[in-house]
Amino acid sequence: MAHIDAKRGDLLARVRRISGQVAAIERQLSEDVSCSELLQLVAGARGAINGLMDEIIVDHLEAHVVSADLSAEDRAAGAAELMAVIRRYGK
Repeated sequence: MAHIDAKRGDLLARVRRISGQVAAIERQLSEDVSCSELLQLVAGARGAINGLMDEIIVDHLEAHVVSADLSAEDRAAGAAELMAVIRRYGK
């Protein structure tokens, strides 16, 4: 996917930050931490994952749905892929 290749470094950096946030949650769970601190960590990780998802969705839309170079079949396939992911993500 050429559109992903252009942003691969940025996306990997985001994933590494998310990994660090999840590791912090794991550390806090093994220690005596307040519920509010733990909730803040989980909310931060969730926000980071949502931000990553948003960026990838926009990239997918631009490359596989709205690009002027696409055929009607390619657009329909790109839209169907995205709808399936959004439905799964929303559950």
